[in-house]
Amino acid sequence: MPVLKVSGLKKSFGTVHAVRDISFAVEGGEIFTIIGPNGAGKTTTLEMIEGLLPPDSGEIAFGDLKWGRNTEQIKMEIGVQPQSSALFDLLTVEETLKLFATFFTRTKPVDEVLEMVNLTEQRNRHVRKLSGGQKQRLAIGLAMINDPGIIFLDEPTTGLDPQARRNIWDIILKLKEIGKTTILTTHYMEEAEKLSDRVCIVDQGRVITLDTPAALIDRLTSEREVRLTLTDGEAAALATEQTASELDTVTKIIREGSSLQVWTTHPENTLYSLFGFTKENGYRVEQISIREMSLEDVFIAFTGKEWRD
Repeated sequence: MPVLKVSGLKKSFGTVHAVRDISFAVEGGEIFTIIGPNGAGKTTTLEMIEGLLPPDSGEIAFGDLKWGRNTEQIKMEIGVQPQSSALFDLLTVEETLKLFATFFTRTKPVDEVLEMVNLTEQRNRHVRKLSGGQKQRLAIGLAMINDPGIIFLDEPTTGLDPQARRNIWDIILKLKEIGKTTILTTHYMEEAEKLSDRVCIVDQGRVITLDTPAALIDRLTSEREVRLTLTDGEAAALATEQTASELDTVTKIIREGSSLQVWTTHPENTLYSLFGFTKENGYRVEQISIREMSLEDVFIAFTGKEWRD
């Protein structure tokens, strides 16, 4: 049984249809990531699931629990880190966690939370003196203080430098290790691809596609792009292009000067044949690379929009 099931969510603000029809289910212990272009309805969907916005229609169920009927119980079972958190600048990290702990009947020990979010050494530092990454880790710690089964993280790494972003990744993976369910939104394709068990792409208020990152990439195409640059110039590239065009595994070729771009369904077999040809003719290959498809390619293919951080 899914720990969260969303069915037919809709939400409008006047004439703006922010969420037109969102449905999905989240299994226990997975990292479930929602991605989409700006204005796709990601944050509105999250706010409805978190109980911050009432949906115009649709259903949200946490197992057997539903908003309205089991509101107080759901509040104790979920943790929320919003896009922007209003923290108390003059409290220390430890004081902030202890304050939020008073809001719940069940809490996780503050020392454990500090260790999980790597803020033990900053426990006595005032919030106003924390870096951006430390504040984000504190916000995640606050979402964990009631020891929830499901944690919502809305763009937790936006605006952070690469090292601070990786620190957040480590925390998310730790949450998975201890069996927590994480529902994540992000603006970073690499983040979604590396962290997620499943990815849900939304656009214009609807679910466009949903699957594991690997399955989404495989569904996009079975072809891979091989790039070759030959030291011996354009004539060598032209001869190699002719050989490549005769291979059953090759679907497309683009040649620019001494460089070739070859699309192939079996990169290993194609390279074996091409290297055999270049060796036999004494041509030297200066550079070679195989470009794998990424989640960003999937995003562009399904939404028709280029991703921008």
